[in-house]
Amino acid sequence: MDFSSNIATQLNAGTILPEGIITVTLILVLVGDLITGRRSAQALSYLAIAGVLLATIFLFLAWDSSEPLGFLGAFNSDNLSLIFRAIVALSTAVTILMSVRYVEQTGTSLAEFIAILLTATLGGMFLCGANELVMVFISLEMLSISSYLMTGYMKRDPRSNEAALKYLLIGASSSAIFLYGLSLLYGLSGGKTQLTEIAAQVSNFNGPSLGLAIALVFVIAGIAFKISAVPFHQWTPDVYEGSPTPVVAFLSVGSKAAGFAVAIRLLVTVFGSITSEWQLIFTALAILSMLLGNVVALAQTSMKRMLAYSSIGQAGFVMIGLIAGTDEGYASMVFYLLIYLFMNLGAFTCIILFSLRTGTDQISDYAGLYSKDPLLTLALSVCLLSLGGIPPLAGFFGKIYLFWAGWQAGLYSLVLLGLVTSVVSIYYYIRVVKMMVVKEPHEMSPAVQNYPAIRWQLSGMRPLQVGLILTLIATSLAGILSNPLFTLANNSITSTPILQASASTPQLSQARLP
Repeated sequence: MDFSSNIATQLNAGTILPEGIITVTLILVLVGDLITGRRSAQALSYLAIAGVLLATIFLFLAWDSSEPLGFLGAFNSDNLSLIFRAIVALSTAVTILMSVRYVEQTGTSLAEFIAILLTATLGGMFLCGANELVMVFISLEMLSISSYLMTGYMKRDPRSNEAALKYLLIGASSSAIFLYGLSLLYGLSGGKTQLTEIAAQVSNFNGPSLGLAIALVFVIAGIAFKISAVPFHQWTPDVYEGSPTPVVAFLSVGSKAAGFAVAIRLLVTVFGSITSEWQLIFTALAILSMLLGNVVALAQTSMKRMLAYSSIGQAGFVMIGLIAGTDEGYASMVFYLLIYLFMNLGAFTCIILFSLRTGTDQISDYAGLYSKDPLLTLALSVCLLSLGGIPPLAGFFGKIYLFWAGWQAGLYSLVLLGLVTSVVSIYYYIRVVKMMVVKEPHEMSPAVQNYPAIRWQLSGMRPLQVGLILTLIATSLAGILSNPLFTLANNSITSTPILQASASTPQLSQARLP
């Protein structure tokens, strides 16, 4: 009895209860599709949403757990892990709402799509809490391979096939580089795989270590690919443009959040002894991402491609919090990703609705939309202005927290560049709003002139319309509730021991940056 009790205590399987719920939901969706076929596709989508939301509830019920480690220390369910896993789960719930009509209209299987999406969700959630090298890589591959499948899900669409092939080839190369970095860490630590044990070994090195430096570069390359940081962003515009729009929405939020989660976990834990070095590398990545992402977005004519470069620029803003290396910096990262969930998914929901009704995603085709669909115009305007950081919307407070954390950490030049590029981003966001609202009736695009008459009624609303309303409300309220949301984000940081140890260590990067 004592032996079995000891094993149960060491495994602590309750740490992955939310993932277990999603796994059961995945099985039920597949079995339900096998039994009923496409007749109950929408019912299965509601089942999937219910399962994901139930998993999210259990994530918050596990807040401030006294025993966060599970599976002999391989999985960490601390508050930082919980909030990142919640972001991934919520992005999945909204993505399913966005997918129902979109996938049905293409004639493909909705249940299969949801099953792949739930598999990607499992990979992202495990990645957020992975505390061991093997688990980090398996979780990353689980997320990546599922993403490749979803990217090419529209098998008869040449653009979807091209996007999937490019994503697969570049992603496979990135995974190989990342794995090589992890194998170097395994060798340098004397065969250790847990992150804390590796950190203890590498911190005892006398003087600089070439092997550790190479491992750092390779690991950062893999992370930068996942968060779409320049110069590892090449896949982003083509994949965003060619993939099914719900897939793009999930990649821009859920996959990116998981990438930042593993970045914090690996860099702070394993490479804590060379903090100034990885901060310097990420400073270069942030500068390039903010400049290229926001400047190139100015020239885009496709909404999806514009948001692709926008996401690159947004990654640059979030990296300011990572480089700061303080409680405020990490908390501002978490807060920004929380609100980015709603405003970015809201924008993609609007794009799906417009493209389903018009068959286009060109920015010029949005001209005069206000006169035909005021609610869609309002929702897209609020989401885009929030992404641009216009007060008093949520994006404004997110950028204020990020820039203030960077300023307090002495990253003056980086913050000033962030402010300048944020002003640049406002231009291309407002350009779309102006296109929809200011155009005269005779200047309507042909797509809007043929726009079907829409009657928004609470009764009989479709899942996509429900997703639009929910994201619009969440984006609007997030600005009003910015203080409690930031308190939640800050609590996830202050209750994570490894981040506290990092924040109490003098940041060498402050002396290097002007």
